[in-house]
Amino acid sequence: MSEKRVISILLVEDDDIDILNVQRVFKKMNYQNPLFIAHNGVEALDMLRGTNGVEKITPTPQIILLDINMPMMNGLEFLKELRQDEHLKSLSAFVLTTSSDPHDLSAAYKSQVAGYVVKPLNFESFSDAFQKMYNFWDLCEFP
Repeated sequence: MSEKRVISILLVEDDDIDILNVQRVFKKMNYQNPLFIAHNGVEALDMLRGTNGVEKITPTPQIILLDINMPMMNGLEFLKELRQDEHLKSLSAFVLTTSSDPHDLSAAYKSQVAGYVVKPLNFESFSDAFQKMYNFWDLCEFP
C-alpha cells in the first residue's frame, strides 16, 4: 500500500490457524497496516461500534476480511448488520472462507462484498492470494 496512508484491517475469523496464517503473511510481506482481530461477527460489531464494553477501533478499519462459518454470528449475518448500519455500511468487506457453496457466494455478493476468496489449502497459495488482494487494495481509494 502507499506509504502516504495507513489502511487498517479487521480480520473476523474464528480459526486460530487461519489467524496465524494472516499474521504470517503480514510479517512475510512486511505489511505495516494495523491488523485487528475479532473471533466472530458479534465481537467485530462491538469493536467497530465501541459497544458492550469493547473499545472502539479508531480510526475505523477501511477493510474487513471475513470468514463465513463462525459461532454466535456468522459472516453472512455480520454483513447484513454491517450494511444496515449508517456509520459502517460503506466499509469494504472481503470474504475469505473455506466455503465454496454457491448459496454463500451469492448471499455474500448480495450483501455488497468487494470480493469472495476461497481459502487455499497451503500457505504459499494463501500467501499468493493475499498478496493479490493487497495489491488490489493499494489501487483503491478509501474515504
